[in-house]
Amino acid sequence: MDQNWIFHDSHQSKYRKPFGAVACGKKIILSLSVKSQHKPDGVILRLWKNNREEERIEMNLVSQTGQDFFYQIDFTAPSNPGLLWYYFIVYKEGKTYYYGNNEAKLGGIGAIYEYEPPSYQITVHKKEAVTPNWFKEAVMYQIFVDRFFNGCEDGKILARKDNCHIYTNWYEDVPVYRRDPESGRIVSYDFFGGNLLGVIKKLPYLKDLGINVIYLNPVFESASNHKYDTGDYKKIDPMFGDNSTFELLCAKAQELGIYIILDGVFSHTGSDSIYFNKEGNYPGLGAYQSKDSPYYSWYRFYHYPDQYECWWGIDTLPNVNEMEPSYQDFIIYGEDSVLKYWMRLGAKGWRLDVADELPDEFIKVFWKTMKEVDPDSILIGEVWEDASNKISYGKLREYLWGEELDSVMNYPFRNIFLDYLLNRKNARETHLRLMQLYENYPRHYFYSLMNLIGSHDVPRVLTLLGDAPPEESLSKEEQARYRLSPEQKELALARLKLFTLIQMTFPGVPCIYYGDEAGMEGYKDPLNRGTYPWGRENRELLNWYKKVIALRNSYPVFKTGEWISFYVQEDVYGYIRRIGKGRDIFGQERQTSTAILLFNRNHLKKIEFELDLSKWCAGVFVDLLNGKREIDLGDGIINLSLLPLEGKVLLQR
Repeated sequence: MDQNWIFHDSHQSKYRKPFGAVACGKKIILSLSVKSQHKPDGVILRLWKNNREEERIEMNLVSQTGQDFFYQIDFTAPSNPGLLWYYFIVYKEGKTYYYGNNEAKLGGIGAIYEYEPPSYQITVHKKEAVTPNWFKEAVMYQIFVDRFFNGCEDGKILARKDNCHIYTNWYEDVPVYRRDPESGRIVSYDFFGGNLLGVIKKLPYLKDLGINVIYLNPVFESASNHKYDTGDYKKIDPMFGDNSTFELLCAKAQELGIYIILDGVFSHTGSDSIYFNKEGNYPGLGAYQSKDSPYYSWYRFYHYPDQYECWWGIDTLPNVNEMEPSYQDFIIYGEDSVLKYWMRLGAKGWRLDVADELPDEFIKVFWKTMKEVDPDSILIGEVWEDASNKISYGKLREYLWGEELDSVMNYPFRNIFLDYLLNRKNARETHLRLMQLYENYPRHYFYSLMNLIGSHDVPRVLTLLGDAPPEESLSKEEQARYRLSPEQKELALARLKLFTLIQMTFPGVPCIYYGDEAGMEGYKDPLNRGTYPWGRENRELLNWYKKVIALRNSYPVFKTGEWISFYVQEDVYGYIRRIGKGRDIFGQERQTSTAILLFNRNHLKKIEFELDLSKWCAGVFVDLLNGKREIDLGDGIINLSLLPLEGKVLLQR
C-alpha cells in the first residue's frame, strides 16, 4: 500500500486555506486526499478548540477520479483568539487510520498513524492584531551599558559602588563573578565603567552602522553590573549617569532617527532595593523590614521575614505579586508610573524580561497602557521558544493573540540557523523548521520578530561558529582564556558573514549584540559580556556588517516583501523576497521588486546546481554582492554555483 495513500499538506493551499494563522471569524478550508480501491466508510476531521471540547466533523467528498477521493470541510474560526488543533480519521474496511502532523510536529506533509497522532496547529488571533510598521523596517542594536563605552573625557568611573571591583584595563581584563567558595554566592560585582554618556558619544557610530533602534539592558539603579536586580525603578544607576542623561540620550538618538527601548524587569526586584530593603541601604521601610511597609503586599512571604518567594531560588531576587493593585499602579497605571515616567523622558518601548514569569493579565494592561501613551511604541517579550504555543506554569500563553506583545526575542531563528551552519541540520530540515514558525505566527508578528544572533544570555556567536570546544569540557579559567586559533577564526568569520547576510534579508527585525560586529569572542555569562574593543575591531567584519545592513536599508523587499522558503540540496538553502504590483505584504506602497537569496553552508566544497524558479520569477537579475553582474534567468531556470560559505543576493533588474 502506498505510504501516502492518505495525504494532507498544511503548506499547500489545496489542502489548507488560508495558509497559517487566521483572524477570528475567518473561514477555514481543510482538505484530505485518500487513494483507495473502495470509497472509505467515513472521513472525519477531529478538531480541538482551545478550552473547549473536541468536535468530530464528517468531511464531504467533493471529487473522485478513479481511486483518488478528495474530501473537504470548511468552518469558521472561533470569535475569540486561541489555538485550534486538528487531525483526520479515516474508516476503511473495518479499520481506523489516523492522519496527523509529522512526528517532528513541523507542519506541512503529515503521516499516517494507527493511533491518535500529533495534531496540526492553527493560531487564531484578533482581527486587529497589528504591529507598528516602522518597527518591521528597523535594525536593532543591543547594549550592555557597563561594557560599551565610558563617555567621561578622563575615563572617570561615575559613582563607584561600595564593595565592587573596578577594572583598570578596558581591553585586557576579563569579566568574572567573584563568589564565596562555599556558598557560591556572588560577593562582589565587577565594573568596567561604561555609561550612558558613552552611548551618546557613540551614536554617530551606530548611525553609520545603520541602526534605527537601541535596546538597552537594564539601566535602573541596582547593586549589580547587569541591573536585573532593580533597586529603584525611577532612577538611572549613578554609575551610568542620571535621569537627565537618559533624557538627553533619547533626544540625541531621535535626532539621528534612532529610538531607545528599555529592559523592564517586573517579575522581581532586588533584595537591595527601596521596596524590599533587606540590606538596609535605603531610607524608609522595605517589605523585609516591616509588615507596615507600603511595599509589603508586593511580596509573598512564607515565614516572615527570611523565607519568601524568589526568582529561581535566588534570595537576592525576591519575586513580586504582579497582580497586586498597588504594584500595578506603581508600574503601570499611576500618573507617574514607571511605564509613563520613562516614556515621557523619551523611551519608545520596552523589552519584558522573563515574560513567561509575568501573568497574561499584567502584560495585557501594560501593553494597553503603553499604547495609550504612544500608539507606535513597541513591547517585546523575552520568550525562548515558539511563542505561539508556549505553555508556562501549566498555562497556554496569549502572547500573539493581539493584545499583549508586538514582538518576541526570536531564539528559534538563532537556533535554526546555528544548526544549519554547524551541520547539525540540513537545508531541508532548516526549511521545515522555519516554515513551522511561519505557519504558527500571525503575519504581523512574523515580520516583527526580534531576529537575534547573539545576546547577553548566550555564548558569543563567533566562538560557536569557530567550532570551539564545548563549554562544559573546559574549566571556568580555561573558558576565560580560550580564544579561537587563526584557522578557527577564519572559519568562524566566514560563517558569521553568511549568518548576517541571512539575518539582514530575512523577515523580522535583525538585532546585533554589541561587539558581534567587531569580532568579539566568549563563552556564556560573564564571558559574553566583555568590553567593546574600540580601535581594535575586526575591520573586515565590521565593514561587512555595514554592507549587509545597508543592503537591507536600501531595498524595501528585504523588510516587508513576501517570503518564499525553499531548499536546493543538503547544503544549499534559499528563499525569495518579493513585492508585487507596488504593494508589500501589508498593502503599503513599495517599489515592485523580486530578490533571490541562496546560501551554501559547506565550508569545503563549491556546489553547482540547476534551479527552477519559473513559478515565482523570470528575467534578468543582478548579483548585488558581485559587482552587480547580470544573470539572465530566462523563463525561470537558473544554473548557478556557490563557493564554500558563499551567499548570493540576486535582485531583479
